[in-house]
Amino acid sequence: MEENTMKNIYDNNAFFESYSQMARSQQGLAGAGEWQTLKALLPDFKDKRVLDLGCGYGWHCLYAAEHGAASVVGVDLSEKMLAVARQKNSFTNVVYLHDSIDTVDFEAGSFDIVLSSLAIHYIEDFTTLAKNIAKWLAPTGQLIFSVEHPIFTAEGTQDWIYDQKGAIAHFPVDNYFYEGKRTAHFLGANVTKYHRTLTTYLDSLLTNGFQLKRIVEPAPPKNMWDIPGMKDEMRRPMMLIVKAEKE
Repeated sequence: MEENTMKNIYDNNAFFESYSQMARSQQGLAGAGEWQTLKALLPDFKDKRVLDLGCGYGWHCLYAAEHGAASVVGVDLSEKMLAVARQKNSFTNVVYLHDSIDTVDFEAGSFDIVLSSLAIHYIEDFTTLAKNIAKWLAPTGQLIFSVEHPIFTAEGTQDWIYDQKGAIAHFPVDNYFYEGKRTAHFLGANVTKYHRTLTTYLDSLLTNGFQLKRIVEPAPPKNMWDIPGMKDEMRRPMMLIVKAEKE
């Protein structure tokens, strides 16, 4: 995660206010289009030590605690995000750390489950993160994360191509194999993210001590198709969810 970018964006008052109005901010997990798909992939949290990388408001931390986790650590670089997370937290076994997920460190074998929701695409070096997570996990520990899909991040603008009448024509995919920094316009601001190929995501796990368990490209649930723009998301893959196990 590029620290300066994240501080400038998610701790920017105007941007944070816009983010706080999103459905996933106000409704929690139920407001996230990918939640039902992600929920089905989650392991049993009972008596598990859980780490949430890029925890944001802490929704997944609370879910883990509600389902019997022994301890939960949420890490996020945004002070504004963590302030909301701490305000929502009523569990003594949930703690939040103000740190970047590409610099934070833990002792080997500290966790049984590592989660990350839509945060890893802010990090430049996924391979190093995969190595770190493998170290932090106990044997047979689980990693479940969601990221923006490589097809969604490739061209960079993350916007549709429109026809002369202003209707959606298609979604652009370009420069796929040129990994690296991309700038997208999101919630009225320019946001820096990092594009990487599907190969980089999956092979970095396979070569750093993980077995792949599930790969899912979540489609928008039909009960959300009435939300403006949601049905259009059937035309492109926006997200990728990966479940892996430490060997």
